[in-house]
Amino acid sequence: MTKLKPGDIAPEFTAKDQNGNDITLANLHGKRIILYFYPKDNTSGCTAEACSLRDGKSELEKMGFTIIGVSPDSEKSHQKFIDKHSLNFTLISDPDHTVASLYGAWGPKKFMGREYEGIIRTTFIIDENGTIEKIFDKVDTKQHFEQIADSYK
Repeated sequence: MTKLKPGDIAPEFTAKDQNGNDITLANLHGKRIILYFYPKDNTSGCTAEACSLRDGKSELEKMGFTIIGVSPDSEKSHQKFIDKHSLNFTLISDPDHTVASLYGAWGPKKFMGREYEGIIRTTFIIDENGTIEKIFDKVDTKQHFEQIADSYK
């Protein structure tokens, strides 16, 4: 499993957004990116995290950030998630875990004594040049926007 760290070049990827459009890291060059990986649309923790980022988007934009969420869910699922919660940012569909694997956000997990492979909730802050600035691997889903903003104060 890939273990990225601040200072590493963010892995290049191409994936589909909620509208079926290709999103590539190269096309985002020159922007500061919040690339966050989450397990599943419309689950309690993932909804709390998305809504925190939605509510803090204007402040994060003032800091120069563009928000992109990534999960294994389909484009259609992402569209419903966006509509249901009035999300105001892009979601990437990663059904084969390609993007998550590149970032080390796919791997072994444990729940109630059962081991399985899944999304490891992680957020990467990528600078304008494609370098990883920060990594949040202990995400506070209810206050993720504040967690990110506070780390730059």
